[in-house]
Formats: sequence, structure tokens, C-alpha cells
Amino acid sequence: MDGILPLWKPKGLTSHDCVFKVRKLLKTKKVGHTGTLDPEVEGVLPICIGQATKVVPYLTDTQKTYIAEITLGVSTETEDSHGDIVEKREVTEDFDREYIDTILKQFKGPIMQTPPMYSAVKVNGKKLYEYAREGVAVERPERRVVIDEIELLTNRSNHNYHQFSFRVECSKGTYIRTLCVDIGKALGYPAHMSNLIRLQTGGFNKEETFTFKQIEQAVEQENIASLLLPIQTGVKDMDIHYIDSELLPKVLNGQKFPIPKNVPLTNPFRVQLNDQLIAIYEFHPKNNNEIKPVRLFHTNIESR
Repeated sequence: MDGILPLWKPKGLTSHDCVFKVRKLLKTKKVGHTGTLDPEVEGVLPICIGQATKVVPYLTDTQKTYIAEITLGVSTETEDSHGDIVEKREVTEDFDREYIDTILKQFKGPIMQTPPMYSAVKVNGKKLYEYAREGVAVERPERRVVIDEIELLTNRSNHNYHQFSFRVECSKGTYIRTLCVDIGKALGYPAHMSNLIRLQTGGFNKEETFTFKQIEQAVEQENIASLLLPIQTGVKDMDIHYIDSELLPKVLNGQKFPIPKNVPLTNPFRVQLNDQLIAIYEFHPKNNNEIKPVRLFHTNIESR
């Protein structure tokens, strides 16, 4: 059983919980997720099964799309609605859409972020949330991320607070919690992320996902294959180098090759025989005249 299961992750489960549940449902151990989502976040979480686990690193390094809700007037220890309150201040201003939109546009493009203390970013080999739980303050290095698009959706006052939601397309490694806090600072108030939904990751979007209920039904009907996308769906943005059947045995044996004619200039690239993904190759890091395999995929195609 090989393929990518586009899961709609529900609230209340960690990404690891989802992997465990899929393993149990499909009765297979070779299962991996493609990027951590916090327990209270719902949304697109592609699950790789069988040989598809080999493309996990390429799926985590992709652009993401979210809908986030920000609450002005309260900041928390974790930068979301589940942490202890750090600061509370009544929002006395009536922010209109035009002004908020102006502030949001200031965050479009490359920006620098300081990862939250409650995150899995490692400093000196230890995760930040481990330091946070021990009450140890450590210096957190800034990271460059890119906000490709940011758009205001809703805007409303809520008692002594103010809430609005926005849609954001961003690069790998962007902390939306931190983005909400920084937007709050730009508006002059403490803030936190009060809700988050992931609509898209890489080439996978909400419309093609399945819930656990649908997966359970497919298992009962012995039709799980109908929910799985081909492995190459996970690397469809990679350029392709096509081979013929004569080269197939050599590729499957993991051989290096002199750089062929018409090879893609992007690195890495996928190697296919017709529509069958055979391998992922890259330019040799030490020999400028060769390409070498980094991932091989078993195939049912007969080789000469």
C-alpha cells in the first residue's frame, strides 16, 4: 500500500496522533506525516503511506495557506488561546477594515520572526518548549520567512476585545502565532492567535481531503486505495527526467550517471519511466559531471 492520504486533521489530535490512528486503521507501520499541526489546529495534513514516506522531506518544505483569527487585547504565554495570560488591556479603539488592511500589508514579503518559546525549534540541541517548561530563558535566533499574500477577511469588536481573521500564504517555517502577536504590536495592543485552519500545504488543498470518518468507511468497504493519491503527487513541482526501459535496471540499482542531455537544471529532480516515478536524483555534490540517486522507489515495471 503506497500513496498519499490527504487527511483533514480534526481539532484535539496531534499530528503524531493522526499517524498512530492511520497505522491502526490501515494495519501498516510505514506511515508518516508531512508537517506538524498543533492539537487545536484543524486542516490539511497529508499522510504518507508505504514508499510515499520517502517524499516526506519534500512535502514539509512547501508553501502553506491558513485562515487565522487574531484577538487584540490579550497576550498569552504560548501566543495562542491555550496559554496563560501574560497581558490584558481593553481595546478602546474602533479599528476599521482599511486601517487593519494597511497594517497587514506591512507584513507582506520577507520578514524576520523570533520563534515562540513554546515551539519545537531547537537551540543547542534542545527544543524551545523544553526550556519553556523548565522556566529557562534562552536567546532565540531570528529567522527569515516570506509572507506571499495576506488578506483581511472579517473584522469585529468583541466586548473589551477586538477580533479579525485573515488569510495568509506563507513559506515553510512561518509561525502564524508569532505573526498574530507581531500584527498586534503594530496595532499597539497585546494579541494572540485565537483560531487557525490550514487550507493548503504544497499541492494539497481542503477540497481533496478526507476525514477520519470517511477513511473508516473506506476501510470497512475495503476501498482505501480510492483515497490514496500517487506518490508523485507529493513531488509534482519537481522537474522530470524521463528514462527508457534500458536504463531502468541501472536506476533501480542506485547507480550514478554522467549528466545526461536535457536533464533538468533544478535540484533535485524526479526520474520517471512514462508516468511511473522511479527515483529522485540530484547533481553529485563532489563530482560536477555526475548525478546520483537520493530516493529509489520499487516498481512493478519489468526491466530488461
